[in-house]
Amino acid sequence: MTKLPVLLSIPHGGTQKPTELDEHLCITDKDLFDDSDPFVIEIYDLGDKVERVIKSNVARAFVDLNRSLQDLPPENPDGLVKSSTCYQKPIYIKGREPDDSLRNILIEMYYKPYHRSIQKSIHDLNLQLCLDCHSMASVAPDISPDGNKKKRPKFCLSNNDGKTSSQEMIELLALCISKSYHIDRNEISLNDPFRGGYITKTYGNNPVPWIQVEMNRELYLSEPWFDIDTLSTDPNHLQKLNKQFENCLNLFFSKI
Repeated sequence: MTKLPVLLSIPHGGTQKPTELDEHLCITDKDLFDDSDPFVIEIYDLGDKVERVIKSNVARAFVDLNRSLQDLPPENPDGLVKSSTCYQKPIYIKGREPDDSLRNILIEMYYKPYHRSIQKSIHDLNLQLCLDCHSMASVAPDISPDGNKKKRPKFCLSNNDGKTSSQEMIELLALCISKSYHIDRNEISLNDPFRGGYITKTYGNNPVPWIQVEMNRELYLSEPWFDIDTLSTDPNHLQKLNKQFENCLNLFFSKI
């Protein structure tokens, strides 16, 4: 089987709590879930059908792999190692927030290995495209670029306004998503509300094109698939979304 020449980066793939933070945390399971990208590994991971999948199960509330090394609290509470969630919920017991030493441990254990994997893949593989794969809340949190409760599109694709991939490439991907997921092209926005995060901006066109993909969580965290009491989603629906993602990329590469 010929692999698609794409790298899939899934930096916010789970709700794992680093053991290094034991006895530091006060965040509830619901607040952790709300701050995460739930089920994105099930949705985007195509395994050996693509050249490489790089993914992490560590929750972004604890180590956000899509931030720069300099992006830290207190200057940015939503930085690499956060002080509060995107909904401004506390993560740590008061007085037990990570100090510089603990932050450095988290960076060495979880952040740097992820970025080394990306850098090695770019060097070793013959890639034509890289995708940074995320989900987004259906209504924007206050701290987001489109805050103040603005409803979001079904998908947002971003290439930092043409800096990390060509406009032709991102337009083609939008068309393939529209066809594969059976949604109107007008429901897919480009560079609004997101223009691409740290990963996309850092590695995009350096030398491989990168596009950030954000799927609206209403496509799977809503009725009839989602159970809010157990925070679980119908696995058959997640498999369907995964197959549609595979179909999207097959269609994309058949047209370039």
